[in-house]
Amino acid sequence: MKTNDTGHLVGQATQAQRAGRVDEAARLFHRVIAECGEHPVALNALGMRALVRGRREEAVNLFHRAIAADPRAPDLWMNLAKAKREQGDAAGERAALEGALAIDRRHFMALVRMAELLERIGDEAEAAGHWSGVLAMAEGVEERTPALESMLAHARDRVTASQRDFAAAIDGGLSEALGRLAPSETRRVTAAIDHALGRRQIYANECAGLHVPFLPADEFFDRAHFPWLAGIEAQTGAIRAELEALLADDKAGFLPYIAMEPGTPANKWTPLDHKMDWGALHLWKDGRRNDAVCARAPKTAAAIEALPLSDLPGRTPTIFFSLLEPGAHLPAHTGVSNVRTIIHLPLIVPPGCSFRVGGETRDWVEGEAWAFDDTIEHEAWNRSDRLRAILIFDVWNPHIREEERALLRRFYEIAGGAGQGGNAAIGLSE
Repeated sequence: MKTNDTGHLVGQATQAQRAGRVDEAARLFHRVIAECGEHPVALNALGMRALVRGRREEAVNLFHRAIAADPRAPDLWMNLAKAKREQGDAAGERAALEGALAIDRRHFMALVRMAELLERIGDEAEAAGHWSGVLAMAEGVEERTPALESMLAHARDRVTASQRDFAAAIDGGLSEALGRLAPSETRRVTAAIDHALGRRQIYANECAGLHVPFLPADEFFDRAHFPWLAGIEAQTGAIRAELEALLADDKAGFLPYIAMEPGTPANKWTPLDHKMDWGALHLWKDGRRNDAVCARAPKTAAAIEALPLSDLPGRTPTIFFSLLEPGAHLPAHTGVSNVRTIIHLPLIVPPGCSFRVGGETRDWVEGEAWAFDDTIEHEAWNRSDRLRAILIFDVWNPHIREEERALLRRFYEIAGGAGQGGNAAIGLSE
């Protein structure tokens, strides 16, 4: 039979089937096969008819013949998988679904049926992997039927359960090994595992100013880098007393930390602009000493100035009392340069005050200092009904050697002399 005649006959059969004249359609499809040979559309239609009538073996045979005639049609493989599923042949169903996915790895229903099959045979981990693929592909589906939403809810439940079980297995298996080590020895590997388990992000440096490459991007630095921390912590009482005296003087000299220039476009800092929600009183700012303020807090000034501060001409150190009013939130942001390390010495800390750097959140504790890299995203909260106050100052990044520090000092001396003091690319201040 000529191709045109074959197409006409297949069209007649398809039209009869759509009109509900199933017997007529079946006779026409059989005629197609008899007169035209192994035609995949006719074989598939007859296979579906057999499946509806419960003749599963016949349906499987017809689908195999259809696939032999057109092996690149994923829908034929899907119909074979359906027939194998109704036969209770899990291995045959899996082979058919793999046939569909070998043609199109993004075949949505093949992924769904494979996930369902793996779940039925008890392979929960592999099923969850396929459900993850289903969820990823479903993001592009615009029309969501109730049936689809129900299936996606099930997928999310299975993925969540699998992740929870996997995490429990990892935590249980590692608990003994972790218990034998100090937190400082396990911190990096623990963070890597938490990232792999989806429990935390890994944050990189974001420097708007001078960025020294090849330095470790550490959120909170190990205290071992700063052997003088205990000494400054021991002076917390005296420093807090001076701060309290400053606060009792109607916060004289304290200014809003955020003070944007007129005309600055609205941004995440706008709610704090020129407000004392985040207030500051600087003893040093951008490498310049404020003698008047230091005279009002002489013990604080002496204690901090005795430390190995960052000392870049016209840039650092910066030392200030930082106030965070009740209910205030400092949005996620990054600093300017990883040349420096920021130290917090908590002085007045009511419950509910916390600080996040990258993937780690800590509560401030009065008298317990920490060091962090402010070029990694960080944010702060005062969820209490009282003022939170800390002392903030900057020291050198501990991974920058003394020879490098000398070069950086000279660099900034030359930059200042060349009139590049305001160059944002080499900036250190926010």
